Amino acid sequence: MSNFLAPADLAKAFVGVSKAKAGKSFAQLFVLGILAGVFIGFAAHLATTVATGWTIGGSAALFGLKKFFIGAVFSTGLMLVIIPGSELWTGNNLMMIGALNKDITFGKMLRNWGIVYLGNLVGSIFLAWVIAKMSGLTGGVVGGTAINIAYGKVAATVDGGTSHNMMYFFRAIGCNWLVCLAVMMAVAAKDIGGKVLAIFFPIMAFVTSGFEHAIANMYFIPAGIYAKTFPDAVSASGKSLSTLTSLNWGSFFTENLISVTIGNFVGGAILCATVYWWLFVKGSK
Repeated sequence: MSNFLAPADLAKAFVGVSKAKAGKSFAQLFVLGILAGVFIGFAAHLATTVATGWTIGGSAALFGLKKFFIGAVFSTGLMLVIIPGSELWTGNNLMMIGALNKDITFGKMLRNWGIVYLGNLVGSIFLAWVIAKMSGLTGGVVGGTAINIAYGKVAATVDGGTSHNMMYFFRAIGCNWLVCLAVMMAVAAKDIGGKVLAIFFPIMAFVTSGFEHAIANMYFIPAGIYAKTFPDAVSASGKSLSTLTSLNWGSFFTENLISVTIGNFVGGAILCATVYWWLFVKGSK
C-alpha cells in the first residue's frame, strides 16, 4: 500500500478539501485565518533573526547560503499552518479546483478567500506589534534587519525598465506556485514526517529564490514599520529616518501587498489549481 496519494487522486482530494473549507462559518474561518497569520509571522520573525549578522568586512558574505538558511527556517510557518490546522489564503487558492468542478460555487470560494485573507492580515499585524513593538526584540541589530527587509519590499528598484509593482507581481507568481505545490504534497503524505519533508523543500525553494508571499509580507513590512520607532534599530539598519519615510502603512499596500496578492493568485489559483483540475479532475464527480 502506497504511503502517499498519486497525482490524480491528490488533485481529486482537493474537491473534498474545497467543500470542507467552503462549509465553515464566518467565525471559524476568521479565527483560523488569524492563527495562520500568526504562524507565518512566527516563521517570519525567525527568518529575520537568522538573516541578522551575515557580513564580513562590511560586505555581504555567503549570500546563497544565508538565503538557504532563511528559507529553511521559514518553512516552519507552513508546517504550523498545515499540521495543527489553520486557514491560509495562499494555500486556499487550491479551492479553485472545487469551484471549477462545480462542487462549490465561486461565491463560496470568494467568501472563504475574503474572510481568511482578512484574518491572515489581522493575525500577522498583531504578531508584528507584539514582537516588533512590544517585546523589545527588535530594538537593536535584529530590528535593523527587520527595517531593511521591510524597506526593500516597498522601495526596491530593478534595472531594465520593469516597474516596482510589476517586479513584485512576477516574484509572487513563483512563490504561490511553490506554496500550493507544498500544500498538495503535504496532503499527499500520509504521515507527519512525510508532511514535514513535503513542506520543507518547496518553501525553502521559494524563500531562497527571492519570491514574494503576501501573508509573509503582512508580517515583514509592519514589523519594519514598528522597528523604525527604535533609534538603535534605525542605526543598525544603516539608513536615516528621512530615507525611511517611504516605509509606511500606505506603501505597505500600494508598493507591495496589492501586486503580491495578485501575483500569488495567478501562481496558486491559475498555474497550479486550474492546471491540475484540467489534467486530473475535469469531468469527474
